[in-house]
Amino acid sequence: MAKLEVDQLQEFYEQCYTPGVDGEKYRRWRHLGAVGKADHVVELVARAGLPAPATIAEVGCGDGAVLTELGLRGFGRERVGYEISASGVKLTAEREEVAAAHVFDGEHLPVADGAYDLVFATHVLEHVPDPAPLTRELLRAGRAVIIEVPLEANASARRPAARAASEGVGHLHRFDRRAIRRLVTDAGWTVAAELVDPLPRAVHLFDAHGGAARAKGYAKWALRAAAAGVPALGERLVTLHFALLAVPPR
Repeated sequence: MAKLEVDQLQEFYEQCYTPGVDGEKYRRWRHLGAVGKADHVVELVARAGLPAPATIAEVGCGDGAVLTELGLRGFGRERVGYEISASGVKLTAEREEVAAAHVFDGEHLPVADGAYDLVFATHVLEHVPDPAPLTRELLRAGRAVIIEVPLEANASARRPAARAASEGVGHLHRFDRRAIRRLVTDAGWTVAAELVDPLPRAVHLFDAHGGAARAKGYAKWALRAAAAGVPALGERLVTLHFALLAVPPR
């Protein structure tokens, strides 16, 4: 896939949520990913020992799949989405589990400081030209904040094919764990909980038809599951997903 330039990103994300030939396939893919992302949100809140949040905002909510999954679990009383694409906001606003959805400029949230019990952004910062200002905006708007990214600063992600695929879907950065932690701590906040996920087998087998494709999916899942067991080494070899929950200083 060709590398997306910064000035192409808005149009790219607008098209992501516009129905097309592959709409059903990508809807299923987003739903599958939403289950794992919702798992991470719930688990991190529990690990940090925080009370269940009443008000939740997702920044970069896409089509609202993660907010919907949280709603189906009864997580949060009010769930709100923010997204740069109007097509994504339209889909999100149609979901019963979402109280409201808003288009925003990708930089500023039109809310007061500490407006939400929990703000989260999953697989957003790798798409942002400058992640630090948006991170500070998340921290401003939430009383607790969850950030999730793929850790692509590794040997596997440096392969030309992997790099092209990443750039083709709008990834502008290849983070390691320390870089994400530093975005939070440089703003004066504390990391209260974190996790690493190799992604479940169902993700690696998605749309794998035929024996060879399924065998490749199983192998990929097994390799990443083993790597996640030794994070210090695994994160340097393959792409794992990393999520943290941050809280303000006491």
